[in-house]
Amino acid sequence: MISRFNSPICVDLRGFLQFKRTLGYRYARAEFALLEFDRFLQEYAAQDSGWRLDQAALAWLASKPHRKAISVGSDAAVLRQFYSYLHRLPGHSHVHEPLWPQLPTESVFIPYVLSENEVQRLLKLAAHLDRPPFRAVLYRALLLLLYCTGLRFGEALCLRLSDVDTRASVLFVETFKGRARWVPFHRSLSRELDKYLAVRRGFASSRPQDRFFVGANLQTLPVSSASATIRKLFQKAGLKQAQGRVGPRPYDLRHTFAVHRLSRWYRSGVDLHTRLPWLSAYMGHVDILGTETYLTATPELLELAGSRLRRRYLKAQEES
Repeated sequence: MISRFNSPICVDLRGFLQFKRTLGYRYARAEFALLEFDRFLQEYAAQDSGWRLDQAALAWLASKPHRKAISVGSDAAVLRQFYSYLHRLPGHSHVHEPLWPQLPTESVFIPYVLSENEVQRLLKLAAHLDRPPFRAVLYRALLLLLYCTGLRFGEALCLRLSDVDTRASVLFVETFKGRARWVPFHRSLSRELDKYLAVRRGFASSRPQDRFFVGANLQTLPVSSASATIRKLFQKAGLKQAQGRVGPRPYDLRHTFAVHRLSRWYRSGVDLHTRLPWLSAYMGHVDILGTETYLTATPELLELAGSRLRRRYLKAQEES
């Protein structure tokens, strides 16, 4: 369904969004930016009968001076794509493109890789959650699933009961951000998920199409609710301040999974070049480049890599 636009360029905005979706893009986040620009443009054009699109675009980007540069840069990227679309349309070659500000398009946020002790601390704190009564077992299961499988936060919350087979220790992830895939997991996680399911059956419907994780409404576990709860657990664990971006995010459990998996491979001495494609497929990436962003160089990982290099050097010295 294409959103309703009402500004003087509503037809072009609607056509641009339709064009992106016919190419297979969800374009959900960009849609919100376009709708906001459309609302801004309605007021902007009403105040100035001689308005120009290039000036309006820059005025919209500057309308919220307290936003982070990365956020403004993301909105500017959407508008630049919109302009590229306009230039391809018949009769739009004269559209004047503004001089875009130089803004970052990628976040410089450094992921936080949790230690095993910190994960244990989060699980102990989750045991004290209440209201509704199954909240403690719910967040224990969610934390363990994220940590043990590396699923994206949204992927985990979209799982349905039919997607999780605890007897076979495997779950199915439909196409979300990467590729659809089967995700096997350890039997110990199966036992934890079975405990959660036993409690869940007492509170919510258990039809195959129902969501695996459910919150207070007994139908879904909203991303906002789950994210807020996990952030509070981070704060109680002393890992995150009450305000600001310093400290771990819920998504960092995915980073933690990738780094811990790599560390275990280093300890066992396996060939990482042959295993990285496995990790890439397991995490649902289209190619190995998507996996590299999760491989943060932690002190432990650097020490393991250094130890391996020293062993190879000493071995080469003995053989020479």
